[in-house]
Amino acid sequence: MAQSRSEERVVNNNNNGFESIDDGDEHNSQNGKKKLMKEEEVSVERVFQHQLVPSWRKQLTVRAFAVSLVLSILFSFIVMKLNLTTGIIPSLNVSAGLLGFFFIKIWTKFLQGSGMLKQPFTRQENTVIQTCVVASSGIAFSGGFGSYLFGMSKRVADQSSDTSDYKNPSLGWIIAFLFVVSFLGLFSVVPLRKIMVIDFKLTYPSGTATAHLINSFHTPQGAKLAKKQVKVLGKFFSLSFLWGFFQWFYTATDDCGFQAFPTLGLKAFENKFFFDFSAIYVGVGMICPYIINISVLLGGILSWGVMWPLIKNKEGDWYPKGLGESSLHGIQGYRVFIAIAMILGDGLYNFVKVLSHTFLGLYTQIRDKQKENVLPVAGQDSPSTPQLSYDDERRTQVFLKDQIPTWFAIGGYVAIAAISTATLPHIFHQLKWYYIIVIYLVAPTLAFCNAYGCGLTDWSLASTYGKLAIFTIGAWAGSSHGGVIAGLAACGVMMNIIVSTASDLMQDFKTGYLTLASPRSMFVSQIIGTTMGCIISPSVFWIFYKAFPDLGTHKSEYPAPYAIVYRNMAILGVQGFKTLPQNCLLLCYIFFGSAILINLIKDCLGKRGRFIPLPMAMAIPFYLGSYFAIDMCVGSLVLFVWEKVNKAKADAFGPAVASGLICGDGIWTLPASILALAGVKPPICMKFLSRATNAKVDTFLTVSG
Repeated sequence: MAQSRSEERVVNNNNNGFESIDDGDEHNSQNGKKKLMKEEEVSVERVFQHQLVPSWRKQLTVRAFAVSLVLSILFSFIVMKLNLTTGIIPSLNVSAGLLGFFFIKIWTKFLQGSGMLKQPFTRQENTVIQTCVVASSGIAFSGGFGSYLFGMSKRVADQSSDTSDYKNPSLGWIIAFLFVVSFLGLFSVVPLRKIMVIDFKLTYPSGTATAHLINSFHTPQGAKLAKKQVKVLGKFFSLSFLWGFFQWFYTATDDCGFQAFPTLGLKAFENKFFFDFSAIYVGVGMICPYIINISVLLGGILSWGVMWPLIKNKEGDWYPKGLGESSLHGIQGYRVFIAIAMILGDGLYNFVKVLSHTFLGLYTQIRDKQKENVLPVAGQDSPSTPQLSYDDERRTQVFLKDQIPTWFAIGGYVAIAAISTATLPHIFHQLKWYYIIVIYLVAPTLAFCNAYGCGLTDWSLASTYGKLAIFTIGAWAGSSHGGVIAGLAACGVMMNIIVSTASDLMQDFKTGYLTLASPRSMFVSQIIGTTMGCIISPSVFWIFYKAFPDLGTHKSEYPAPYAIVYRNMAILGVQGFKTLPQNCLLLCYIFFGSAILINLIKDCLGKRGRFIPLPMAMAIPFYLGSYFAIDMCVGSLVLFVWEKVNKAKADAFGPAVASGLICGDGIWTLPASILALAGVKPPICMKFLSRATNAKVDTFLTVSG
């Protein structure tokens, strides 16, 4: 795969650390020549040195944003489906990069053939597309459509212990909310771009991998491979889409079709153990690391295979009989709150870990700068060093060419914060203006910490900051003043500031630095992408909301598991632990501590710790079941066998196959939603019964006949 080769190149570049040649020392001169020759072998920018870098305005083309719009709609449907089913969303950078490259190549080839091509397709324009698409589709996740925002609805409130405090979704207020909170993060970290990327030389692994993927597309060899990858992606996209269409015919009512196929037996099916023939999660399994897939499966076995059957035996002792599967005062309470305990334990550990790494790295950077008597200051050029490679010199020169004024960033932040503070209390009357001001005062500091930590570890703590806002603002407001809605809305404000914009923009700056894309074009692309996302994502959610009346319920095709989880976090923050069933709090303490302990052991073991499961991944099936974990493990198994048979082909085409499966199944949701809205129902119900039940049905039909 192009990406894996690019990552190897990153390691090589980082390890070489080319030094300047000292003309006064023959020995050093010889070493310098060897290093220079080695640099020329691995240098990326020397491959592109004869290509002119377009100005930042020419990087922002109409065709780039036209393609970005199409891909944003496609990926918004995919992310929304994943968000509303399990909440597991893999990186779609490879898909976005491949499809962006493919569409523009078709466009330019057509214009070139007709003699109308005025501007060739460059890697800078490719970077603009990538940035715009990721910014736009990112709103589908950070907008809370499967978590905090949908958790406000009456549909989710009716499944919780607090049914009075709710706000039903409406397209108008959702779009308004996203517009007033989604742009602040962009302005909060703009003054730090030079410090993070050039002075501190933070890695930003995802941004770096994306950049080298794009760079590889625009070399002759990379372009050939990209064309083959696109063909493979298109083939599996078609197969996945047609498979979704075929399955639709057999889903006339609930519990019908291949998604209710008891592949491991009826008893296993009752406990959520079955393969549901979902192409999208087979693809997700091929992209996600093996340990995540194994962790999810282990979590499903521990919960639905061991714990829930044992707790069900305590019905009438630990909780009253006859409450049903969906009551939080019964078995459902154990499922939801133990999952929350594991998520919070894992989040707390990683919060402390990443924050300590951030402060330690920051201290080391500042100490090293003080030794040089130089401190990085936004808006000023970095001091020249004699040890820059050709690539670093070229990239630094371009990166510092188009500056974004600090006054513009600060002014933009203050202006949008003022508008947001005045607007949000009209959308959520429970969220007082002084809560918002407090959030906006601490947000830049948290944005810096998150962006810096993301640069070191590639781990964003945005959801952790969001949960922190739920508990603090919810408790501050109190139950009598709408603390549940206030906490969930505050989570949305915090997550949109931290996750979808601040750390993502810094990743994009790193990508732009490595592809010679201007920081201005990156910033404008983020602005346009975020604007698209604020309209596209609510519209896509609205299609799901109207097309599937059972959306968000436990037995739905789209259960939106994190909506009930986030709402119950808010209830815990407001009401405390008094709503929990018997012994649930004790079990929550045990699993909260276990999540911290497992993470600690994992880190202490070093490389061997890669075999230790991840508590966050284990927690997801506690509420949902193991069916999607089996799908993901099937994807892992396919990739594992493929790597054993032909590792080179698996590395090159594995992500393309996975992306095709995800995109095809994801985009089938659009025609399925349209059919549901039009009242068109599938003609067949394929259902599986036990022998005894089937005999009763046959007898009933015979008597009736």
